Amino acid sequence: MSAPTATQTPVTVLTGYLGAGKTTLLNRILSEQHGKKYAVIVNEFGEVGIDNDLIVDADEEVFEMNNGCICCTVRGDLIRIIEGLMRRKDRFEAILIETTGLADPAPVAQTFFVDDEVRSKTKLDAIVTVVDAKHLLGEIDQAHEAQEQLAFADFVVLNKTDLVSAEELVAVEARIRRINPTAMIKQSTRCDVPLDQVLGRGGFDLDRVLEIEPDFLDGDHDHEHDDHVTSFSLVTDRPLDPRKFLPWVEMITQRFGMDMLRMKGILAFDDDDDRFVVQAVHMLLEGGHQRAWKKNEPRVSRLVFIGRNLPKDIIEDGFMKCRVKPERIAALSA
Repeated sequence: MSAPTATQTPVTVLTGYLGAGKTTLLNRILSEQHGKKYAVIVNEFGEVGIDNDLIVDADEEVFEMNNGCICCTVRGDLIRIIEGLMRRKDRFEAILIETTGLADPAPVAQTFFVDDEVRSKTKLDAIVTVVDAKHLLGEIDQAHEAQEQLAFADFVVLNKTDLVSAEELVAVEARIRRINPTAMIKQSTRCDVPLDQVLGRGGFDLDRVLEIEPDFLDGDHDHEHDDHVTSFSLVTDRPLDPRKFLPWVEMITQRFGMDMLRMKGILAFDDDDDRFVVQAVHMLLEGGHQRAWKKNEPRVSRLVFIGRNLPKDIIEDGFMKCRVKPERIAALSA
């Protein structure tokens, strides 16, 4: 694949199933010293944004698209954002697109071929798919999106290899190769791959994609999500009591973990000046302080759940019971 011309801006699409580590890789790209400046487009499956706030503080342009899959309802937004970026392309050298974990990358890639203005000013450099080595084999046969993400990958970051045995790793790689025999695979822990193997490689191969999907350039793409996969968000502006919240979140992760594809949140704890970030993939839960709340930043707690048939009413009731009592807030403000 030829390199972008001087008038074409290279675009890298970061994809991968829920919880694989896409935002971790994105943060590495934005924080390492490589001398390049990126515009970033983040897409989320849900009405309340989380990923944008999990991106490291950087000078990059960050655009967020909520409440829809980038390959479906907001594809027009993607085109408009790219066209807007092209009017100020002197401010960056390349574009990164992080898709929701439920996105089929085919129509995202199509955008750079079927829209004339986008095609003339940008060039798809590569589709980079991040894979969760721990959970891939348990998800791949029932997750059409995960299969599509691997099929279209030019580069596969096989992440979280520290959580599996050598035998399991061999099985995971073999499963990936059954779907995509040509993609480069690089094993990683917390996406610690050399960035020069991911970016600026001109890896997107249109001929290979046309073998997978002969109608790729037609512009029409019928993409259906698993109807059982839904998302919901929990929001409160009342501080949370960590002595209640932390045991509660551990409990629901164990209780509903098999059906909880992804959970992530930014939390405001009582008497704590730092934001607390919590994330889970199935029964794997991690959390910790991220950074201080900014001076004029609303201290609002937000949790987003994506899963199969999760009982929102039970989870919401437990979450709300983790809030500090109103009389404590009144006492502190008195």
